[in-house]
Amino acid sequence: MIKTYCGFVAIIGRPNVGKSTLMNHLIGQKISITSRKPQTTRHKVTGVYTAENTQYIFVDTPGFQNKYLTKLNQALNQSVVNSLSNVDAIVFVVEAGIFNNADEEVLKLLPVNANVILCINKNDLLKNKDELNSFTNSIASKYPFKATISVAAKHHTGMTDILDVIKPNLPESVFLYPEDQLTDKSSKFLASEIIREKLFRYLGEELPYSLMVDIDKFEQTPTVTKVYATIIVDKDNQKPIIIGKGGEKLKKISTESRLDMEKLFETKIHLEVWVKVKTGFVDDLRFLKQFE
Repeated sequence: MIKTYCGFVAIIGRPNVGKSTLMNHLIGQKISITSRKPQTTRHKVTGVYTAENTQYIFVDTPGFQNKYLTKLNQALNQSVVNSLSNVDAIVFVVEAGIFNNADEEVLKLLPVNANVILCINKNDLLKNKDELNSFTNSIASKYPFKATISVAAKHHTGMTDILDVIKPNLPESVFLYPEDQLTDKSSKFLASEIIREKLFRYLGEELPYSLMVDIDKFEQTPTVTKVYATIIVDKDNQKPIIIGKGGEKLKKISTESRLDMEKLFETKIHLEVWVKVKTGFVDDLRFLKQFE
């Protein structure tokens, strides 16, 4: 009988080092949303990749940061800390050529004697190989990493290599998910995340942190999937910002969301999106509980 290996792998790092992009490329599908804004990822998104006798269960976490400490940001930071327990390996992602105070904060979270792999992402930004090696060695000296590796997740380089260095840290186990499953998240969740990604891309610096997306209905038929979504904002003056002049911005967000959903779900999508105001929901305990 062939031995099988299966384990949980947390991907952590400060905001914008490419954690979600890395996970998406490792599993070969866009599961976790990406954006240049910090803490785009709110939930611990699980991506599953099965190759021959090994199943990798990746947990993509929000970027840990102490710059903004609202109740939401604090909940997201706690989510990162929680994700480090009960995992078999941790991938600590750092941007090539940059290691700042925010990276140091994440480094301090690493448990003693954990199976931590240092992943230098965006290695294409450092053209000089000696410079990359020097940078990697300087970070590697800060913690007893099990392995170090450099990748360019956006360009899909180094993905096989990182799987190879993770594999020895996974325990012998039966697979926890079917071999063709890519995530433990529901279709409704993935649809809401796609819309939220577009909101992050097209709105101002602060507004995306004061909204959430609810999927009111997700109806699948043999020919089309109907998705009815509501964008919930905190203040009355935020609603027209999302809708835009003549509804132009909301139309753009909806169109791009629909195209991404059709690609992910491999079916024709009928998408309807509304905007609703619900004052005070951002500090609502029930809202914050979902990030624990």
